[in-house]
Amino acid sequence: MESSMRVLIIGAGPAGLAAAIAARKKGFNVTVADGAKPLIDKACGEGLLPETVAALRQLGISIQARDGHRFRHIRFIDGTTLVEAKFPGEGGIGVRRTVLHRKLVEHAEECGVELLWASPVRRLFSDGAVVGTRLVEAKWIVGADGIHSRVRHWSGLDRGARREIRFAQRRHYRKSLCTDTVEVYWGRKVQAYVTPLANEETCVVLISHDSSMSFDEGLREFPTLAESVANAELSSVQRGAITAMCKLKRVYKENIALTGDASGSVDAITGEGLGLSFRQAMALADSLETGNLRKYQLAHRRLARRPEAMARLLLLLDRYSPLRCRVLREMAEDPEVFASMLAAHVTESSSKCRAATSARLGWRLITV
Repeated sequence: MESSMRVLIIGAGPAGLAAAIAARKKGFNVTVADGAKPLIDKACGEGLLPETVAALRQLGISIQARDGHRFRHIRFIDGTTLVEAKFPGEGGIGVRRTVLHRKLVEHAEECGVELLWASPVRRLFSDGAVVGTRLVEAKWIVGADGIHSRVRHWSGLDRGARREIRFAQRRHYRKSLCTDTVEVYWGRKVQAYVTPLANEETCVVLISHDSSMSFDEGLREFPTLAESVANAELSSVQRGAITAMCKLKRVYKENIALTGDASGSVDAITGEGLGLSFRQAMALADSLETGNLRKYQLAHRRLARRPEAMARLLLLLDRYSPLRCRVLREMAEDPEVFASMLAAHVTESSSKCRAATSARLGWRLITV
């Protein structure tokens, strides 16, 4: 009887733990397996956008002010051009990835989720998997094992996947560089993301298409930022990661479903990765409750539509610097355009509203 109600989730990062919490709230017996040990860290910008904070709240997880640092603005900087806008509503919060992971682990344990750490999954079966040396039987299997998902490969769901990869590096500095603002610096070959954290710390992430670019080499593209951290103490080990645009034809097969980056991903340029995975977790739990994974496929496609569109736009600006310079100059001249675009990005605005904002920017570009 237990296996007929069991969900086995492979991967205990934020996506897997969110899926476990959501499924447990639907009454399923949930086991999560991961080859790593807590706490799991990852090189990321560590800024939780307003909708991400709201999704965590729906899962029952509250991010308090003491857990991180509140930010209410975002600033794009390209050379001497600067454009800034305020996030709608309560704004976002910069939180160390390990702090977020601890909160997810604790809440999963409180919900009654079984967590199997240092337990790599070695093989899948139609009704379960070999976890370490143990056979875990389950009605549903969820792959939440990241960009390089073995579950996706084993199930054949990675066929025909399209990927566009970039390379990220992260450092934490024991210095406050910005107060209530996230900063995005645009360079020739690299971007820099600066996020305020708790305890006077700052997260700096560099992302580039060049896998051989060192952190210091990339930082030199931004003299002002480089000068501000020149004598700052590092407060963590530098980490690297891959960020990718990846879209799959399907995210389920029979009783296997994918979630988080395993199910396709948006480039980190959007800041939407975590929020998207949390919303996917709740959609997946709804589908498991009805026993209909096709419902999850449709919800997954709908949830990804807006972040994918924004990622394509921002990557286009990254690729074509003359276009980016022109767009940012126009938004600096008309700050309401940037504010409207930000609102469309971080909230479920209507397609009519997004079209109106795009038309306004397009008209400025044509008539300038």
